[in-house]
Amino acid sequence: MSTDSPINMTISTDNPEAVYQVNEKVTFHILVERNQQPVSTGEAHWQLKKDGGITLQQGVSPLEAGRAEVSGSLSEPGFLHLHVTFAAPEGQATAMAGAGIDPLKISPSLPVPRDFDTFWDRRKAKLAEVPLQMELQPLDCGLEGLYGADVRAACVGAPVRGYLARPANAEPGSLPAILTLHGAGVNGANWPTFWAEQGFLALDINAHGIPNGQPAEYYNDLAKGELADYRIRGRQSRSEFYFLGMFLRVIRAIDVLTAQPEWNGRHLVLYGTSQGAAQSYAGAALDKRVTFFVAGVAAMADLTGFVQNRATGWPGLGLYANASVQEQQAITYAVRYFDAVNMATRVQAEGFFTVGFIDQTCPPTAVYAAYNNVKSKKAIFNDVKTGHANSPEAVALMRRAVLAHVGKA
Repeated sequence: MSTDSPINMTISTDNPEAVYQVNEKVTFHILVERNQQPVSTGEAHWQLKKDGGITLQQGVSPLEAGRAEVSGSLSEPGFLHLHVTFAAPEGQATAMAGAGIDPLKISPSLPVPRDFDTFWDRRKAKLAEVPLQMELQPLDCGLEGLYGADVRAACVGAPVRGYLARPANAEPGSLPAILTLHGAGVNGANWPTFWAEQGFLALDINAHGIPNGQPAEYYNDLAKGELADYRIRGRQSRSEFYFLGMFLRVIRAIDVLTAQPEWNGRHLVLYGTSQGAAQSYAGAALDKRVTFFVAGVAAMADLTGFVQNRATGWPGLGLYANASVQEQQAITYAVRYFDAVNMATRVQAEGFFTVGFIDQTCPPTAVYAAYNNVKSKKAIFNDVKTGHANSPEAVALMRRAVLAHVGKA
């Protein structure tokens, strides 16, 4: 919807939970209003798509008292998306709605590579050869009663860089630990003071091992320059793919947390959204010290979805753009070692997840493909009306799940 338009459109499904079975009829209800009153005339131009962008049907429906209906179905587990546009002289409105079709039956597009464990065991062994060389520089985190520090720790490649916060007078062995992880982009660490105030030993690391606390221009310049292509850097080789270093930094950050005398030795949580959720999956899969993890609208899930003619997880088809057929084959081989659907098969920790039913960045089909591969105790929140974000309700549930895990709910 245009922010300066008097026209508003909403779409809902006949089942408020928006979950259906394969081949079951899904009916979308469209309502178009002008100044909060149903429009008297007009047409809704719509496209019914399979998650991932494939158009299944399209048409034009006349509005009666501002209302119209569009129905469809899907013959396989996945997601239906309805895109609608309404144009009037004084403005235009667009809206989208989603429906899950047997989402718990969505399976990964490709199996786990046979040498998946061997590959990661070797990389973790290389990391173990690097001395921790941990440096904590005390800093004011902005809240009384909390201890703060800028953290640096040696890793394979770029170091871990983050901010640590905890209750100032915490006794040895008294605190659960949480590691918060960043979504896509180039930024320094954030102060994890929310979790420190809840009684956690909390560490937030930036995704790239870069200095914290720099001016915005510093990060903007990196995003436009040195790190502009990080999402696809090294994409043809599992040993050179950029996310190898990022995932190893998660393990090294866990080393930092478990080395703190205040850690209680029982609870270690990973918490991330989007790219942060991909790191959360990786940490839970590759490090058995993790006892609980949260993955909101997970990126890097089913990175090879296109081979099954369906949605491909972020970075999506951009991973394969401008590549020859031979290069695309190499990419498909390499990225499977970083895919959340495969990490999920190695997870032992319990977890909590969210999925946006109209997410165009981390498609719900891909998110569920990974979630369904998790065999430990788990729960997922279907954010029916949300795209690539965590709604306030989702955030509250994510935090509640963490607090419940450590007995603080």
